[in-house]
Amino acid sequence: MPAVTRRILPTVLTVAVLGLTACGGAEPATPAATPDTATATPGTTAAAPVSVTPGASGDAARPATPATLDFTARTIDDRPFAGSSLAGRPAVLWFWAAWCTRCRGVADDVAAVQRDNAARVTVLGVAGLGSGAEAMRRFAKDTGIAGFPHLADDDGAVWRRFGITGQEQYVLLDSTGKVVHSGPLAQDELRRRIAELT
Repeated sequence: MPAVTRRILPTVLTVAVLGLTACGGAEPATPAATPDTATATPGTTAAAPVSVTPGASGDAARPATPATLDFTARTIDDRPFAGSSLAGRPAVLWFWAAWCTRCRGVADDVAAVQRDNAARVTVLGVAGLGSGAEAMRRFAKDTGIAGFPHLADDDGAVWRRFGITGQEQYVLLDSTGKVVHSGPLAQDELRRRIAELT
């Protein structure tokens, strides 16, 4: 074996071994999303963040935030929202658009699911796909879904984070923040899957 090969071979093997160990066991990366930071406009006071986690409000009482919930957004009423507030209990994210007739058709059912499961599961609406802020607020008021938080995600950051590409879809998270379902669900199936989460 030539001297040059004897010197290069150990280095190549070391790099290969390190590369393999760095990739082994890693979970797939969450799609990148640029979070919308919650900052106040100069001269105004920032609204208190929307929190949907019941119980103690101190950081010590809140469980560690899983990577899935490491995002911020604004609600349709322009309040800051931290994904970390979903940590520690199951959650249902309902992705809708203000112009979507299917979304309008299931809005009553989703509101009923939220009311029936409010003590055990957090339901969060995520509006987007070019809905526009005023149309989002009007949709929430007209359909009776204003009783739970909805994110204004017209730029699609939260949609991309969870890999959602179309409206009237759901992401179900267990209490550890792990995605256990992503995609469309009939309302009876949604209720069955929520019962399995709790």
